[in-house]
Amino acid sequence: MNASHGALHHVELWVRELDTAEHSLGWLLPALGYEEYERWRRGVSYRLGATYIVLEASPAVRGEHDRKRAGLNHLAFHVNTADEVESLVRKAAGQGWTLMFADRHPHAAGPDRHVAYLEDPDGFEVELVARDKTAEP
Repeated sequence: MNASHGALHHVELWVRELDTAEHSLGWLLPALGYEEYERWRRGVSYRLGATYIVLEASPAVRGEHDRKRAGLNHLAFHVNTADEVESLVRKAAGQGWTLMFADRHPHAAGPDRHVAYLEDPDGFEVELVARDKTAEP
């Protein structure tokens, strides 16, 4: 079987306003190592390896994003270290992100995990998961 068989090819996120999504997700994805891949009038994609993430302001979008409805709840990304997670959390505030579960941060996922949950102005959630716990704030 091919090594990429079953691997994620891409994720397409429909957004209400491309400018808003680029301010939050368009900042975060490059901070995680993604590079801009393609751009068109209503969208942009970012690629890391063979996987890419699309942000598209399609005219067919209906309603607001609600992560609590059926469908995509959030995307979770590996981050190399706990220090890097915390650096991203600090910088994310300037890009419109809000730290979720702040009272339990960075252990909202449990005492043995260093994780940050962030929400952007459109209500989209990302999870940043440290691969190791070498640093604790």
